[in-house]
Amino acid sequence: MKNTTMDRKTFLANGAKIAVGSAVGVAGLNILTSDQMLANPKVTSWPWPYTTLDAEAARLLAHHLYWTDKDCASGVFGGIVQLLAEKTPDPWAGLPIEVMLFGRGGGNGWGTLCGAVNGAAAVISLVATKADSGKLINEVWGWSTSEKFPTDAANQASIDGKYVDKKFDGALPQSISGSVICHASVSQWCNMAGKKVADVERKERCARLAGDLAAKTVEVLNAHFASTFTATYARNAYAAQCLTCHGPSVKNNVMTEMNCEPCHGDPHKTTKVVMEKTNNNPEGFALDQNYPNPFNPSTTIRFSVPTEQKVAVEVYDIKGQLIKKLVDHEVISAGTFTVDWNGTDGLGSSVSSGTYFARITTDNFMKTIKLNLLK
Repeated sequence: MKNTTMDRKTFLANGAKIAVGSAVGVAGLNILTSDQMLANPKVTSWPWPYTTLDAEAARLLAHHLYWTDKDCASGVFGGIVQLLAEKTPDPWAGLPIEVMLFGRGGGNGWGTLCGAVNGAAAVISLVATKADSGKLINEVWGWSTSEKFPTDAANQASIDGKYVDKKFDGALPQSISGSVICHASVSQWCNMAGKKVADVERKERCARLAGDLAAKTVEVLNAHFASTFTATYARNAYAAQCLTCHGPSVKNNVMTEMNCEPCHGDPHKTTKVVMEKTNNNPEGFALDQNYPNPFNPSTTIRFSVPTEQKVAVEVYDIKGQLIKKLVDHEVISAGTFTVDWNGTDGLGSSVSSGTYFARITTDNFMKTIKLNLLK
């Protein structure tokens, strides 16, 4: 197994620099000159051929590519394409994985579509018909919004020493983004983990996420081509609720599958949050323990800011899933305030008994407290 990994590492290190002639030579084909290629152009019909792959091999390759300057989008794309090139050099060895470099950082650092899901969709679109690709992409993208990242498998790969590039050893904190938007996913993880975008832990988090998406994409494609794929994706409940008004049947001004809440909060103020100013001169930032605690059905959270701040107070479950925004990045003057949580999520539905966490975030302060809901 070790020799196989090293051979693959050597293959990856060459990346897209491997000449097309070199690759097809493995298959015993002759190298064509430029004139011959122009005179006899070869076009591979779409969809391109797919061969069953090892999902864990794709995980490790994508992680390695991320750290060898291919980043997230080309990392996922290349982790799968280069495995296909090993099995089917023609046409896969002739495809430069750098075509997906634009997807890094949510599109050249713009924080839009996550590069990892971008790379995954590109591979799916190459090997599946348009009719099939939609459901397969939905499955992978839907999974990416509901799974905690890095996954347990990704963290375990580090613990077991499987990654070639050991930038950070051990398990990383996990969070559920609820969105395929890079900015929402990365920023939420940074806030939860107490890290900055430039920190090695954040980069390693995205490297492991790239491996996760490559592995999941291979699993889905393997099942599809074995005729065993069963879709599990269902539209996010928050998005479905929004579309009852904003979808085709009423206003018809929104098209989405994502949870709207990470970006838009509670635009209609359905949570009925009330803040009470109790102290005009706090000495510093604070987030006090809620009272009562344990509680049923509601509890009060007190926080202080010494100067005017943009403040967020959010409730998360034990998996890191955002449950509700009590204060949605509102500009608040200096003072001490209280805000109530009644044990419901952003849609107003009651949540189950258990442990939750309330977190305050400002430009230069963050603190988390534990809440115990008993029913």
